[in-house]
Parts: sequence; structure tokens; C-alpha cells
Amino acid sequence: MYPYFKKKFIIPTVAAGFLFIGTSFKDDFFEIAKQIEIFTTLFKAVNTNYVDETNPGDLMDKAIKSMLGSLDPYTVYFNEQDVVNFKINNTGEYTGIGALISRKKDRLIVREPYKNYPADKAGLKAGDEIIQIGDVLIADFKDDASQLLKGTKNTKITIKYLRQGKTFTTELILDEVDIKSVPFFGKIDDKTGYIVLAHFSRKASNEVKDALEKLKADGAKQIVLDLRGNPGGLLNEAIDICNLFVPKNEVIVTTKSRIEKHNNTYKTTKEPVDTEIPLAILVNGRSASASEIVSGALQDLDRAVILGSRSFGKGLVQRSVDLTYGTQLKVTISRYYTPSGRCIQALDYAHKDKNGVAQKTDAKNFNAFKTRKGRTVYDGGGVLPDIELDEAKMSSITTALLRNDGIFDYATTYYYKNPNLGDKIPTVSDADYLSFKQYLKANKISFDTETEVALKNTLAAAKNEKIDETIAPEYQQLLAALEKSETTLLDKNQKEIRNLIQEELIKRYQYQEGLYQYYIKNNSEIKKAVGVLNNQTEYKTILKM
Repeated sequence: MYPYFKKKFIIPTVAAGFLFIGTSFKDDFFEIAKQIEIFTTLFKAVNTNYVDETNPGDLMDKAIKSMLGSLDPYTVYFNEQDVVNFKINNTGEYTGIGALISRKKDRLIVREPYKNYPADKAGLKAGDEIIQIGDVLIADFKDDASQLLKGTKNTKITIKYLRQGKTFTTELILDEVDIKSVPFFGKIDDKTGYIVLAHFSRKASNEVKDALEKLKADGAKQIVLDLRGNPGGLLNEAIDICNLFVPKNEVIVTTKSRIEKHNNTYKTTKEPVDTEIPLAILVNGRSASASEIVSGALQDLDRAVILGSRSFGKGLVQRSVDLTYGTQLKVTISRYYTPSGRCIQALDYAHKDKNGVAQKTDAKNFNAFKTRKGRTVYDGGGVLPDIELDEAKMSSITTALLRNDGIFDYATTYYYKNPNLGDKIPTVSDADYLSFKQYLKANKISFDTETEVALKNTLAAAKNEKIDETIAPEYQQLLAALEKSETTLLDKNQKEIRNLIQEELIKRYQYQEGLYQYYIKNNSEIKKAVGVLNNQTEYKTILKM
């Protein structure tokens, strides 16, 4: 149910099993067997006869990626280690260092250490670059380096890392890490409870239920459920979370496939916690999959007011199929439909453009549906909120800054220039924002907008055709104009960018908990959600109560 999984390679013997198992349900068995035989004989002939020495693993890697790439990005192969990682994502439990790690090219970067877990205890900070784990140099290790940071409890691992150009060494002691589906809940005011649901692991519904019951016991009379940035997870957890707010035996989602056994209707099966408490749900463009089942179903049932920006638009369901040697195939088996009958899938993977890119459904082709009380809702492009908030939408320049780590890297520099803020909430002044723009320029951080990428590709093509000198003046002129427009966009979207810088800084000083504490007092989207809940006339009018 996650919006993105990285494809991995597979050895030839397993590949044949994958092709057979992954498609054995088809009626045209002979055609499948025929194509497998052709592929097997071709693969053997190439590796036996090619003029240079071949690497069967690399060849199969390309074959598998090409085959799966013609489908959707959610149909993927998991090798043995991937299966372990997949289980971690679904349970939220593992033994490791307790930090979010990312790899960009040959760099292994600490994105966020979790409070009181091994990485935090060892002194690692966001922005640190791990360059060596034990005897392994990260630059020379081409596989998933984060696996070197996992193991049995109490295992000691020595690492070297770079911080602001200096090399440090520390020792990590691995421990059990429990990633919460609900990393935070609390009271916004005397009567409003706030629950953050970060992902849908096997504990998600129990954690939301626990938070809801504790908030009600503490006097909460209305709830804001925050699904912003939630990429999804387990289907049954989405159903059980809806069940907290709607009665037993209510249809939440229906799946439809060309394979009869994959056609299912999922209903609530338990007694609810509260079917009357006013509920506002926050979503944005990164709320996907199971998040869209919850927000879409509760919208269709007129049970909650949805606020924010249009959600991601993933209306596809995957199922894991066990293969040989502990491997798995995660394959798209069906589309899901909310109670009103709409599928909110945004991209059509069956019809791609000449570059192989799936196209978004045109808004003029959206179909209208009715909620239980007759409100009009649409399919085709994610869940459209009942109340759209401009601040929930993200500009192209901001998206580029997040993608290229412009904000993240600046926050790292800021942190070490201002190490002693303590519990003080960091603010981004006019001088700080000017410093941010100067930082981007000094470090030549590329925005890689579509226009910028196209311009660079044009120059690359010109060099290949040996006409780059002829167009050099015009190219430099266009590049200067583009840089000027990007500077204009930085100023135009200053408020949005400053907010994101501040949020990143708060995490540096006060961890994730500090960010949520800041949110409940200052976040404009949360304030607007509370405003709707406080105005029961508006709330009931939206839901036609």
C-alpha cells in the first residue's frame, strides 16, 4: 500500500519461478509456459555465446526491471533482506540504531535521530554523514549500507562520520526500536484532541484507539486527526481506524479486479469508540493509500470534515506472494473503491506517454459520486478536501528545495552556528532568510525544476553535436534568466519556505515531539481545523447534518 518501493534484482533460477508463480493464475497457461521457455533458452544462449564475459546477475537485473517497469511502481520484487525490511515497515519493530537514514549517491546521511535511541545516545545528529561502519567504507559499499546498522540487541558497532568537515568516531549499541504509528497525541485546547497518525503498521488502529480513549477521558469533545505526509500501509488497519468512528457492519472499501477471488467488500467488524464526536481530518499531497481509504471513506459516510490539499491519489491494492529462497513479489491485484463507489487513483499506468510516464487523469474526465447525505464528490485524482487550504499546497520551488536538501542542509549549518538555543523555539528572521538564499547560491544548490533540467539536457545534446560553442551566449542568457526567476520564486514563496525551515530547525533542537508541540499552538492548518470544529453550524452544514 506504500506509494513507492525500490525494485531489486533476482538471480536467473529465481526469475523463472517468479514469472511462473506471479502469473500462474492466468487462463492462457500455454502462452505463459511458451514465453518462459523462450526466455530461458535465450538467456542461456546469450550468456554462453556472447563475445565478452557476461554478468548473469546484471543481465537479469535489467530484464526484471524492464519487465516490472512496464507495469506500475508498486509491483516489485523483494530479495531476502527486502522481505525483512518490509516486515519492519509493517510491524514498526526492529533492532537497530533508531534513526532515519538516507543514501544519496555514495553518501549515507543521518536524517533524523529518534530521541533516546542508540543513535541519539551515541551523539549522532541530523546532517552527520556516516563514512565507515566497522571496517566497511561506505564509498566502496554498493549495497544497502543501512543493513550494516542492524543486528542483534546489544551488538556494538563502531562508526566514523563527518560533521561540518571534521571526522569523528563513536560506538553504537544496537537496541530494540519501536516506531510508533501514532508518534504524538495531545490536547490543542480544553476540548480539542489532536492525533498524529504517521503510518499504518499492525499497531496503528490500537494506537489510535488508545489515543482517542485517553483524550476523551481527559475531556476532549472533538478530534483533529492528522494524516499529512502519511504514505499508507495495511488495508485492515485503515478499516479498523474507520471503525473507531463508525458503527459495526459499515462498508468502508471495496476491491475490484479481473480475478474473481480478489473482489472483496470490507466492512467494520467491531463496536466503535465514538460515532458522534466531531472529527476533522488533515490531508495533503503526500497522504496516500491507506490514508486515502480513511479520509475517503469517512468523507463518503459524512462522518468527518476533510481539510488540506488533494491527497496523493493511490487507488491500487497490493498483495505479497511468497517466492522461493525467502523472496517475495508484491503485486498490484486490484483497485479499491470508497463507499460512494469512487476510485481515487490519479495515474493511469495502463496508458503511458511516449517516454513511458503514466499520465494523470484529466479533471474534466472525473466522475461525480454522492456521499451518504447527497454531497458531490469526485474520483480520479486523490481525495479532494471539503475545505481546501492554500497553505497545504506546495509550490514547485519548495518541492525542489526539499528534494535537493536545500532546507535540510541549511538547517544543519544553522544548528552548528547556533548550538545553545536549548528549549527556545527557533525563529527564522528576515536576516536568516537572506542567509538561506545566500547559502543556496554559495553552495550551488540546483533546484532541478523541469525547465532547468530541460535546459541542461539541451546543452548536453549541443555538446554531443559539437554546436555548444555556437549557442553558448544564448544558453548563458537563458540560464541567467532562469536563475533570476528562481530568486523571484524564493521571495514569492517565502512564507511557505520559512515555515519549513523553522520546522526542520525545531526537530534539530527538540526532536519530533517538539515539532508536534509547536504544531498544536502554531500550525495554521490545525488552527483552521479547530475553527471548523468550534463552529458547529459550519461543521454541520458541510456534512449536511
